[in-house]
Amino acid sequence: QVTLEESGGGLVQPGGSLRVSCTASGNVDSTYVRAWYRQAPGKQREFVASISTGNSITYADFAKGRFTISRGDVKNRVDLQMTNLKPADTAVYSCEHSEGSALFWGRGTQVTVSS
Repeated sequence: QVTLEESGGGLVQPGGSLRVSCTASGNVDSTYVRAWYRQAPGKQREFVASISTGNSITYADFAKGRFTISRGDVKNRVDLQMTNLKPADTAVYSCEHSEGSALFWGRGTQVTVSS
């Protein structure tokens, strides 16, 4: 069993930056993929970015050039650095952890971009 905890969300002005983190605990396998998704009110959840233990990275088109996914300084932590944020980026950001056939989700953290 793997437990995920997101942190770092909050309120930021348009054009600002924010970093959200996802830390896994429990029986974390040495090989996994960690991904960020987001869901805005009234919209479907959408993929943001992912990173594997082999450092294979994928971004959604809207995230390219503005968002950076990376491994945090803390073991089993993955960060999503977001820059030049727009009101359209307002959403609950959740992380997904997949290892083998197992899939785990965190509860999410709210990111609000507003002046």
